[in-house]
Amino acid sequence: MPTPPPADVISPHDTSATEIETRSIFEQRLTTGTLAGLTVQGLRLDLDPVPDLTGTEVTGTLFVGCRFASREVGADLVRRGANVVPPFSGLPYPTQPSHLYTPDELAAGFAEGGFANMYDTRVYEHFRAHGGALPEVKEALGQRLHDHGVDNALVDATRAWLATHGPQSVVGVMGGHAVRRGSVPYRMAAVLGWELARADRLVVTGGGPGVMEAANLGAYLSSRPAEELTAAIDLLTTAPDFTDHERYTAAALEVRARYGAPPAVPRQRGTDLDWARAGGLAIPTWLYGHEPANLFAGRIAKYFSNAIREDTILRLARGGIVFAPGRAGTVQEVFQAATKTYYGTDGSSGAYVFLDRNYWTTELPVEALLRPLLTASPFGDLSGTVHLTDDVREAVRVLTAG
Repeated sequence: MPTPPPADVISPHDTSATEIETRSIFEQRLTTGTLAGLTVQGLRLDLDPVPDLTGTEVTGTLFVGCRFASREVGADLVRRGANVVPPFSGLPYPTQPSHLYTPDELAAGFAEGGFANMYDTRVYEHFRAHGGALPEVKEALGQRLHDHGVDNALVDATRAWLATHGPQSVVGVMGGHAVRRGSVPYRMAAVLGWELARADRLVVTGGGPGVMEAANLGAYLSSRPAEELTAAIDLLTTAPDFTDHERYTAAALEVRARYGAPPAVPRQRGTDLDWARAGGLAIPTWLYGHEPANLFAGRIAKYFSNAIREDTILRLARGGIVFAPGRAGTVQEVFQAATKTYYGTDGSSGAYVFLDRNYWTTELPVEALLRPLLTASPFGDLSGTVHLTDDVREAVRVLTAG
């Protein structure tokens, strides 16, 4: 029988003392005269003021995804004992992003050239043109470096939140991507996200349309009255179907323009929590890049690898998961989460809340399989973590109890 891995294997490691991801911290380190043994990630060291590294100790320093003023600078660093992994040429994405994406970064280019010109779309088209899920070697290395950077940035972005609120404050919201804007399930998911964010829960979704967008939208407007959330949804219903990419994205950007954008990325690592209360977190993947970007999350950890993305969502959501009606993808997530809970892979789990009692007991009778499975957990009867309800506010009470 599988047993949980040791805690140190799955726990995020604090690398803030050895990794440099901002110019300000880089400049501070330079004043000490040494970067030995440190990792410098994704910095533009070719921009003014261009740093003079000739007198700096760089033995064992790793420069990954950094740009230098000339090739000679990189070669000199290598000669003096540094390791240099330069950005790959010809890629539309960074090979070592230093922070999570913002909605504005994914939507960049839409105003000038529509959906096809968005950063998010251009990366997806590049991904498709270079092998998709089975990329060629250069592309595979670039994607792996990118996803590692996102892993790293995600730890940085959530560290302060977890230190303040604890792991049980992170709640996942899963459900169908095809749910139309303005529908009853969409409105329920939006109210759910609104209520959870107001209760100091970090809302985490898979970053897609439908239920996922609705939950992030609710969190995005959590500081505003419920009437404004209703008005925002009504505005979005002018483009209800995500397959109408142009209008769907334009409507989302119109709502963002009307209600304001979440805070910008802070200059110092782990110093900002406002984004968590202004949209929460989305974790999408370019494997599903044919779906338009969810532009209401405060921060977006967008991966190439869908397997990493799915595991990451479930690992973070220790405060419980809400499953709104969905099909095969949602059912897969139910039992992937149940496996983690059954074996205690990531520690204790929160509640599993299934919205729409009839759907989950009759149309797709997941409960009938899940309760006996969790009853037989090696850690005792865990079937009490399963809750079914038709009431969003009851779901919130379950997830915020204690």
